[in-house]
Amino acid sequence: MLRYSKTIGCFFKNPLKKAIFVRLQKTQKIIQNMSDIAKLQIGNDTYEFPLIKGTEDEVAIDVKTLRGASKGVITIDPGYKNTGACTSGITFLDGEKGILRYRGYAIEDLAEKADFLEVAYALIFGDLPTKEQLKKFHDDIKENAIVDEEVKKILDAFPKNAHPMGVLSSLTSALTAFNPSSVNVESEEEMYNAIVKIMGKFPVLVAWAMRKKKGLPLNYGSMKLDYVENVLQMMFEKPHEEFSINPIVKDALDKLLILHADHEQNCSTSTVRIVGSSHAGLFASISAGISALWGPLHGGANQAVLEMLEAIKEDGGDTKKYMAKAKDKNDPFRLMGFGHRVYKNFDPRAKIIKVAADQVLGDLGVEDPILEIAKGLEQEALKDPYFVDRKLYPNVDFYSGIIYRAMGIPVEMFTVMFALGRLPGWIAQWREMRLNKEPIGRPRQIYTGENLRAFKTISKR
Repeated sequence: MLRYSKTIGCFFKNPLKKAIFVRLQKTQKIIQNMSDIAKLQIGNDTYEFPLIKGTEDEVAIDVKTLRGASKGVITIDPGYKNTGACTSGITFLDGEKGILRYRGYAIEDLAEKADFLEVAYALIFGDLPTKEQLKKFHDDIKENAIVDEEVKKILDAFPKNAHPMGVLSSLTSALTAFNPSSVNVESEEEMYNAIVKIMGKFPVLVAWAMRKKKGLPLNYGSMKLDYVENVLQMMFEKPHEEFSINPIVKDALDKLLILHADHEQNCSTSTVRIVGSSHAGLFASISAGISALWGPLHGGANQAVLEMLEAIKEDGGDTKKYMAKAKDKNDPFRLMGFGHRVYKNFDPRAKIIKVAADQVLGDLGVEDPILEIAKGLEQEALKDPYFVDRKLYPNVDFYSGIIYRAMGIPVEMFTVMFALGRLPGWIAQWREMRLNKEPIGRPRQIYTGENLRAFKTISKR
């Protein structure tokens, strides 16, 4: 039995080894919490499986021995809606109660009291940083914020109308070629260096993807600015103008990145973990996550919101007409940005970012018919019994799209901004998966194709 004490802990001079030891201890505690079993009856045979209970009282049936014990029977769960692929200590989400926590910290507290880099550190390393740890983290990221000049040649090869998500995924994957050595996950130093490299270079690629789209010269940030300020400068600075940062816009972007930083085992995060489970490197795994995020059912949702608003504008801008269409079950129209497949009550992130959206729109004084349509839909949905009764409130994608548009970010860049926020979550999940020595992902299937049949030569087909 594993035991841990301050005395034993002092022998772990390497923090990485200590972290692994503590994780093993926590895993054992979870296993010790198994006070019951689940029984599965197949025909006349009964099989017993242990229950695993998490620290928030979530319960799972551990079926990893099912196939061997039952001689071939497996579970099937399309979309893995009821299947846990891992245990994780990073993010807790309760959709019924509208709870989201990173490393045990309430998302409301993090968004109000921390900045994005503090949250990134907590997600990746397990706790909020001290002042010294944060400074070192930021300094090391800035030291790694230079992208090899050869990457510019790759960017030049893309047409100007290339979608920025395709550009970002490709450039992130290309970083693997410039950093070919695999990360030794047993080495705290190598792991840390890989993390600060991607944290430093990724915002540059994000900014370059937008500047390529807008025909602006490529640039780098300033060592004098913080992480989010650097993002803004790299994206919006023009060669003939002195750039100044609007504190309200900066605060809103900080909050947006925090709110998007992690969201448990979603499509892109699961992709990062399963690609990383083959021992693919960090850059390659994150590139795969970017591709997964691109889909309109995932990270592309905020882009879909703005495309919907554009369509409503082109049709005359009648919000009442489209609210009626949304309530008509026979109408194919879908009201994007309302409700959430995970949050059955309300999206806690939406409450936070709604305030920031109001502040940004108020400060910038933007006169935009699209934003007026968005505000009209929001006001009607919040008081319409149909939407209130069904808890179809505006979600984080609805408000994030509004903020990005007001900031002057092109709609094609919305999902890129989502990826920038999700980066520390992907890193944290990849790191946890590798430290836990999780096996390579290999889902099973139920075959429904043809049975064995005779081969016919081409003359007889």
